[in-house]
Amino acid sequence: MELSWLNWLYTAVAQVITWIHQAYSTVLDPNSGLTWALTIITLTICMRILIFPLFLKQMRSSRKMQELAPKVQELRKRYKDDKQRMNQEVMALYQGAGANPLGGCLPVVAQFPIFISMFTVLRAIAADQPKFGMTQELVDSAKQALILGAPLPATFFEAAHVGEKIVIGIFVAISSGTTFLTVRQSVTRSMAQMPDNPMAQQQKILMYISPLFAFFSLNFPLGLIMYWVTTNLWTLGQQHWFYSRHPMPQFDAKGNQIPVQSKPGLINKLRKTAPEEQAPPPPPEPKIVRQQPSRQSRSKRTGSKKS
Repeated sequence: MELSWLNWLYTAVAQVITWIHQAYSTVLDPNSGLTWALTIITLTICMRILIFPLFLKQMRSSRKMQELAPKVQELRKRYKDDKQRMNQEVMALYQGAGANPLGGCLPVVAQFPIFISMFTVLRAIAADQPKFGMTQELVDSAKQALILGAPLPATFFEAAHVGEKIVIGIFVAISSGTTFLTVRQSVTRSMAQMPDNPMAQQQKILMYISPLFAFFSLNFPLGLIMYWVTTNLWTLGQQHWFYSRHPMPQFDAKGNQIPVQSKPGLINKLRKTAPEEQAPPPPPEPKIVRQQPSRQSRSKRTGSKKS
């Protein structure tokens, strides 16, 4: 179902797809599955780079919430008999520190219109409709493109052959697995920073329900599933990069934050060379022993002789 008020976004996504496809077509076969796979992957990466500032804002807000965890626990203990007052105090604490509990939704909200646009454009291609500024030549090229033998705009239920269904099913399974891993990475971090969070159980349930997204993606075109797999892999790498450089804060018994050293990134690990062989320590210098003159008797010092 198309949303008319999003036609400008559909046109923009279709135009970007056209530009990227034209660029790859200068060196590759424009009708090949490789060209169209690279087009979708490049579009996904460009979109994720554009919303990267939102990701940083989300992670910084999450880190502030981690730093406030001891204070939040105190408020929950203090107002455990008054849930309304407890929620008000916790929200006031977050607002005063500039932390937004809903900040994690920003990247998802930003991706959703692009996801809908990709779905609409690929459905138009599958229906052989050169809409949103696309030419008939581009639509025909996308319909001819095969990813491991499966048409780019085909869905699992619309695939004509068993082999095509198997290919699409494999991509759906990969999409489901990567969705689970991205949610698990985030939920595990959240539960570790706030073990007494009343929403922890709901987050854990969400972590195991997320793979069921695969049943819905059976109705998605193969190109859209490739887009989802790419964005999941990007999210996994992006979160790992941030978490390795910003480990969870540690606190002592009094609630004071303990500085934690960040883990070295992959590039820094690769830059490290093997430790140089240490030269053997130089031999110890001979100890100089000073010989003190023996003490002479008084008669020898004065030169007197015994009679």
